[in-house]
Amino acid sequence: MIFLKTEEEIELLRASNLLVAKTLGEIAKLIKPGVTTLELDRVAEEFIRDHGAIPTFKGFPNQYGDPFPATLCTSVNEQVVHGIPNDKPLMEGDIVSIDCGTFMNGFCGDSAYTFCVGEVDPEVRKLLKVTKESLYIGIQNAVAGKRLGDIGYSIQQYCESNSFGVVREFVGHGIGKDMHEDPQVPNYGKRGYGTMLKKGMCIAIEPMITLGGREIVMERDGWTVRTRDRKAASHFEHTIAIGPKGADILSSFEFVEQVLGDKAI
Repeated sequence: MIFLKTEEEIELLRASNLLVAKTLGEIAKLIKPGVTTLELDRVAEEFIRDHGAIPTFKGFPNQYGDPFPATLCTSVNEQVVHGIPNDKPLMEGDIVSIDCGTFMNGFCGDSAYTFCVGEVDPEVRKLLKVTKESLYIGIQNAVAGKRLGDIGYSIQQYCESNSFGVVREFVGHGIGKDMHEDPQVPNYGKRGYGTMLKKGMCIAIEPMITLGGREIVMERDGWTVRTRDRKAASHFEHTIAIGPKGADILSSFEFVEQVLGDKAI
């Protein structure tokens, strides 16, 4: 069932997503060679709790019922999504997707940004740039009266036209009082197909794009998803509200980009 949100509920969603945005901004200050994803996770959890919210990812069960052990999903290089923070230092040339969720005042926030660690191979940096651009192309198609397939089609066409792979098995989602609500929001599709978009629908759009093939593998930890060919993967995500004339982006990369300056993707 798809729950349409009132203006008041959308503002509560915006507040939770703004906290996610600020948390990602705090993380952006720390990302450099030598830092561990476990250190980033500790900072994020403290920041979120200090602002009166709780991390939504921590304790969230997977398909086996195992709880996610951390605040952030930190997916490095060939890891696509759901990487678990650890004590292995990030290295020069790595990329790391930081996916963050909060729960505050009864509503969820969810957003992700893929960071460069020092100087990154130009082809990989292009992957990040195209993924981020595809996110905004998808958002441009998130208009009342269009359909979910229009979002997925636009993302797929843009990424595949740049010779990148589009992950099929993991998708975006509705969001509200629960982190994952209906509908599912694929990053591929056909124009004019799928659920019609209506004012008040709130969804998280999150392209997961690969440098090589789109095939993925689940690691033995039951969480981490990586590319089968072990080539790099990129992930960007915004939470939005559907409006009659366009999408209202409830999350933000503003705080990340203020920190990164001209090094931002």
